Amino acid sequence: MEVIEDGTAVAPAATEDGRRTRWAEHRRRRREELVTAALRAITAKGAGVGMDEVAAVAGTSKTVLYRHFADKEDLYLAVAERVNARILRELAQAVDSASDPRDGLVAIIGAYVRLVEADPEVYRFVVSHPFLERPLTTDPVQRISGTIAAETARTITAHLRVGGARGASADVLAHGIIAMIRTAADRWISSPDRVSADTLVSDLTQLAWGGLQAVLTPEEVQ
Repeated sequence: MEVIEDGTAVAPAATEDGRRTRWAEHRRRRREELVTAALRAITAKGAGVGMDEVAAVAGTSKTVLYRHFADKEDLYLAVAERVNARILRELAQAVDSASDPRDGLVAIIGAYVRLVEADPEVYRFVVSHPFLERPLTTDPVQRISGTIAAETARTITAHLRVGGARGASADVLAHGIIAMIRTAADRWISSPDRVSADTLVSDLTQLAWGGLQAVLTPEEVQ
């Protein structure tokens, strides 16, 4: 038996389980800290950042990085997952605050464009996959796009129901709209004389919503 600080006797197995739990939590926290450092390094050094630069910003060495990440791909996936979670959180907040389907579409486009604007180097890092040496089974960028498209489809379907139209095309059109938004954002963030984020959001909304009304609204209500 082992006696801990409060005088309680603890079986060796329980003590060992406690140590493993504390060690696992320590590793989880340290891994999250290193992901945060990687994001800082990407913001400061650009999407082409190297592992040496990530280690320097983290105040550690590549050896330590590789204790917490199996390889560069593992670090990339951890960064992409952090970005993914942020996009989904902000997207949900934006859509929940929308008063009608059009506002929902504005919220979706606005959340995406402003996240790109807030940290373009992190966006480029996630989209360009600089740490990957082989194709991924599941591309985190496609997963993000798929989730946003699903939310857009829900917004479009709500519009269809209000207008009396069928929603059979909503999912296909939603994915087309998200592809348009992503392509436009990619081009926009790389333009040296780009319009403001508000202008881009307004223009994309007009384009997407106007197209939806023309394609999906039943003839009798056009």
